Amino acid sequence: MMHTIRTRALLAGFAASTMLAAPAFAADVTPEAVVKHYADVALAKYQDSLTTAKALDEAIQAFVANPSEETQNAAKEAWIAARIPYQQTEVYRFGNPTVDDWEGKVNAWPLDEGLIDYVDASYGMESDENSLYTANVIANPEIKINGETVDATEITPDLLANTLHEAGEIEANVATGYHAIEFLLWGQDLNGTDAGAGQRSYTDYLSGDDCTNGNCDRRAAYLTAASELLISDLEDIVAAWEQGGEAYAYVTENPTTGIAAILTGMGSLSYGELAGERMKLGLLLHDPEEEHDCFSDNTHASHLNDAIGILQAYTGDYTRVDGTEMTGASVSDLVAEKDPALDEELKAKLLATVEAMEAMATRAETVEAYDQMIGEGNDEGNAVVQAAIDGLIDQTPSIERAIAALDLGQIELEGSDSLDAPEAVFQ
Repeated sequence: MMHTIRTRALLAGFAASTMLAAPAFAADVTPEAVVKHYADVALAKYQDSLTTAKALDEAIQAFVANPSEETQNAAKEAWIAARIPYQQTEVYRFGNPTVDDWEGKVNAWPLDEGLIDYVDASYGMESDENSLYTANVIANPEIKINGETVDATEITPDLLANTLHEAGEIEANVATGYHAIEFLLWGQDLNGTDAGAGQRSYTDYLSGDDCTNGNCDRRAAYLTAASELLISDLEDIVAAWEQGGEAYAYVTENPTTGIAAILTGMGSLSYGELAGERMKLGLLLHDPEEEHDCFSDNTHASHLNDAIGILQAYTGDYTRVDGTEMTGASVSDLVAEKDPALDEELKAKLLATVEAMEAMATRAETVEAYDQMIGEGNDEGNAVVQAAIDGLIDQTPSIERAIAALDLGQIELEGSDSLDAPEAVFQ
C-alpha cells in the first residue's frame, strides 16, 4: 500500500504544477526539443525500472537464501515497488516498434501458470488450445514441446527465454517477466471475486523435508532465473533508449515520426489496451482472471500508473524514483501553440482519468480488491471501474484532435472488441 501512497503524493504536486504552468509557445519549443525530452524521460523511466528490478533481485536472493514469511514479504514489496516505474513506461508501446518487439518479454499476460509450477485442481488438467497447460517445468526436468523432448534439468534464463516463453507459438505460455515472478511469489489467487490474493507459503522454498509441494530447489532456481532475465531484458531496453539506440533514433531522427509515436502510444494505451482489453473485458465477463496483476491483487496500482504514464507523456513531467524532477518541452506545448483550448481540454481530461483511477485505487486499498470490484452483482464496485474506463474513453477523441491539430496525418489507434463490439466477447 505504501507504494501507491507514494505515487499519490508525487502525483498531487505534479497535477498542481501541470495546471499552473504557463504554456511555452512555438518560439520557445521546437518539435526537435519535444522528441529529445520525450526520449530523455523514456530513458529515465526505464533506468528506474532497472534500478527497482535490481532491488527486487536482491530481495529475491535474500528470500531463496533464507525462506521465511519476512523475506517473502520483502520480496513481494520489492515487486510492487518495481511495478510503479515500469507501468509508467507502457505509454511507449504501440508507437515505437522497438518497444513493441521487446515488451512481451517482460509484461506478457495473461499466462497459463500451469506451464511453470503446480496448480490447484480447479485450474483443470488440459486445454484444447495449449498442450503445455499443465507442463509444470518445475516438477519435470524433461517436457515435450511440439512433440520434441526438451531437457529442462537445469533451469536457466536461456531455457526460460528461448525455449519456454511462448513455447509452441502460444502467447499464454508466458515463462518470463514480471508476472512469472509474481506467480512464484504469490501463487494462484483461488478466491474468485471473494477477498484475498495468492497465498503461496514461503515453505515452497524450504529445503529437505520442510519443503512443501515438492521441487523447492527447482522453484528457487526458476525464480532467480526469471529475476536475472528481467534485469537483462531491462538493460536491453535502457540501451535502446540511449543516444544511438534504436528506440531513441526512431523518435528523434524525424521529429514528425516521433511526435506521432507519442500520441499513438497515448491513444492506443488509453483506448484499445487499457480501457478495452485490460478493463472493460474483465468487467463484461465479471472474470477475475482478466485482471492484470491477478496473483498479487495489485491491478489497481498498475492501471493507475498506466494512466499517470499517459499524462506524463503529454506534459513531459516525471519524478524519478530518487526524487529528481524532470520537466521540459512537451507535446502539450505544441498543442497549446496551435489550439490553447484543446490543450487545456486534454490536460483536464487526462487528470480526470487519473483521479478516477485514484478513486479506484483508494477503494482497492480500503474496501475491496479490483477483482472483487468487477464481480457480477457488485453494482457499486462495477461503477467505480466503469468511471475509470469512461475517463480513458473520453480522453481518446481529444488525443485524436491533438493529432489533427499537429497535422500528423492519419494515425490508427488500437481498438478493442470489448468497446467496439461487446457482443463479440460473448460469442
